[in-house]
Amino acid sequence: MSSSSLPESLIATLPGAYYTDPDVFRLEQEHIFETMWFCVGRSSELGGPGAFRTVDVGRESILVTRSRDHAVRAFYNVCRHRGAKLCTQETGEVRRAFQCPYHAWTYDLDGTLIAAPNLTKMPDVGRTEFGLAPVAVREWLGYVWVCLADSPPSFEEQVIGAAVERLGDAESIERYGIADLEVGRRIVYDVGANWKLIIENFMECYHCATIHPELTEVLPEFAGGYAAQYYVGHGAAFGEGIRGFTVDGSEGLDRIPTVSPDQDRRYYAITVRPQVFVNLVPDHVIFHRMYPVAADRTRVECDWLYLKDVVESGRDVSRSVELFDRVNRQDFEACERCQPAMGSRLYAGGGVLVPSEHHIAAFHDWIRDRLGKKS
Repeated sequence: MSSSSLPESLIATLPGAYYTDPDVFRLEQEHIFETMWFCVGRSSELGGPGAFRTVDVGRESILVTRSRDHAVRAFYNVCRHRGAKLCTQETGEVRRAFQCPYHAWTYDLDGTLIAAPNLTKMPDVGRTEFGLAPVAVREWLGYVWVCLADSPPSFEEQVIGAAVERLGDAESIERYGIADLEVGRRIVYDVGANWKLIIENFMECYHCATIHPELTEVLPEFAGGYAAQYYVGHGAAFGEGIRGFTVDGSEGLDRIPTVSPDQDRRYYAITVRPQVFVNLVPDHVIFHRMYPVAADRTRVECDWLYLKDVVESGRDVSRSVELFDRVNRQDFEACERCQPAMGSRLYAGGGVLVPSEHHIAAFHDWIRDRLGKKS
């Protein structure tokens, strides 16, 4: 059915090929993940000079580390000599420098070339010019964000602006003190679905009454089909008798003291395109990062963040973790149920969006615009 022949209440989705075609995924890597600010990890996990993490951003491997001046720096994880991958571990720590295991070209923590076999016989080789190629880096909410673009877009507009667009102002998210919270639990999910299916699922709640019984018990308005992020500044209220954002509605943990009274007993969700979800509740924050691996596979890292005293004292966080872990697994199972049908001849022209999902059409328009496509 063409979009022109649809009833007024329905809007056409993207065609199925957007979720299965390797060429579309390649364009997304090139024009979305490699040009926008991309979240690569928690700042505190780069504890001291020499601590590092490697992350795939689009088609590139990126090395993120903390230098001796304690600044976070990011580089292409590529030796400037013959192109060997410098670090093959996902995380680790070096004492003084990064050394290529192929020909021993050695780089300081700030990326400068400091040693190589017979380097003294090559006085014309610039230590900075042939150092590691740097990548733009920022820190916000206690996370590290990188951008591979030669001229990165405004971080304030693209990243912080997403929170402002959702909540109405930046102060509303700053009150949660996310940079000072600590990871109480991390779960990594390997999802057999396209990254856009995961975003679309997160953006709507038309499915909530069907597959999220625990969530709709805690947030009863979600059973009506409208997601919290459908309204600017709106937070979904806890149900009557619900004491905390936990799997059974029981008491949560220590409330973040700087959360304002009007934010108490409410849940807020923020999508930061292209790959971050932030979930805010009074006593903790749930922070998702998606790492698209292929057209039909996405790795999702999810952190549950609590006050430092809660984590250090060994308090039991399992009931709050279990609630959103169940939500995640329910969502990801739904996305995996959709993924095979994206390649069906029936879905070649796509599906439809009902009125409570119409805001997803703006996401689809954004995808088309980023890829330079008209259909």
